[in-house]
Amino acid sequence: MAILSDQGDDDAGRRRPRLAGVGSVIQVLVVCTANVCRSPLAAGLLEVASTECRSVEIHSRGLLEGGRSAPDEIVRVASEYGLDLAAHRSHQIRRSDMIDADLVIGMARYHVREAAILEPSRWPATFTLRELVRRAQATGPRRPREPLEEWLAHLHAGRRAGDLLDDDPADDINDPIGGSYEGYQAMARQVSTLIGDLQSLTWGEAPSP
Repeated sequence: MAILSDQGDDDAGRRRPRLAGVGSVIQVLVVCTANVCRSPLAAGLLEVASTECRSVEIHSRGLLEGGRSAPDEIVRVASEYGLDLAAHRSHQIRRSDMIDADLVIGMARYHVREAAILEPSRWPATFTLRELVRRAQATGPRRPREPLEEWLAHLHAGRRAGDLLDDDPADDINDPIGGSYEGYQAMARQVSTLIGDLQSLTWGEAPSP
């Protein structure tokens, strides 16, 4: 499924201007299929993990039309991690979301493919959560005050768009929708571990802008 860009988007293909100094806000976008389960959970966990870093804003979006509520199962699981998703309503990803994002995190290769189709210029900064952590562990953590874009460029080196054509259990986080409650719990444990790893690799113990 390819997503059409927003009509009348005057800034299509152009990113907002960046502040060069300390204080620039890093925009992180987390994407899944419907934005009712995996991405809001991951975004919530990342927001908690990044609480000390005031220069980071996290948003979540889905590929499907918005307005959906989170299933009871994920609301219950999220509460076990101190998150309240009871009032969550899904939002569909827009091209402007991609243009604004400094880092885009998909829950599966499918989400990375669709996000990159929506705004190809952001492909170097778009990864699955598992791929991002794996590449960061292999390349090394972000250095203090190293620009995020520079660090992501190192992580992106050697990637090929063709590698994302198929699903891969090494990159994809299973969608528990329609499955057992234990499946939701297993997904949450996996995402929580990966978010913890991502936090320490990207912002370390004492996050900096």
